[in-house]
Amino acid sequence: MPGEAPSGRRICLGVIVGAHGVRGLVRIKSFTADPGNLTAYGPLGDEAGTRTFTVSVVGRAKGVLLARIEGVDNRAAAEALRGTRLYVDRAALPPPQEEEYYHADLIGLAACDPQGAPLGRVAAVHNYGAGDVLEIAGEAGHSLLVPFTRATVPQIDIPGGRIVVRPLPEAGAATQERDTAPRDREPDPGDAR
Repeated sequence: MPGEAPSGRRICLGVIVGAHGVRGLVRIKSFTADPGNLTAYGPLGDEAGTRTFTVSVVGRAKGVLLARIEGVDNRAAAEALRGTRLYVDRAALPPPQEEEYYHADLIGLAACDPQGAPLGRVAAVHNYGAGDVLEIAGEAGHSLLVPFTRATVPQIDIPGGRIVVRPLPEAGAATQERDTAPRDREPDPGDAR
């Protein structure tokens, strides 16, 4: 069922990209659909889960958020955090709606063809501007890039840990529009229900 969150997983919502000014403000690139929702899901922590940050967004500038982090009061301390990824527990995010998937829930799923033959595991979800593409890492280091559409990925079983991938249609083959419609993009965790 979409939205059942694997327990214990953490989702990266942003990264500190540098300092702003001399009083300890940081610049954060937010990965949420609405950047202002970065702090909407509770405390943010580092990748290891050993540090917790109390973040207050104070403004925006050129595609980043300007924020104050409790205990950081000078430029040197803010610069020391450059590159720190900010995570939240997966369970803190709202469940996605039907036909919506968090990228983190897709990564790691086993991929097989319609007959059940293994193809590999979902290693990443990319978007180069024309829709999401799944990278499936196969054996012997081979990767397969698959458009994340209903035509090529007709079944997604997150609780079962697998997806079914159909072979790509031949070049020039006609397909129905409904079959090639892209799956919904990753939901914004800030879309409160």
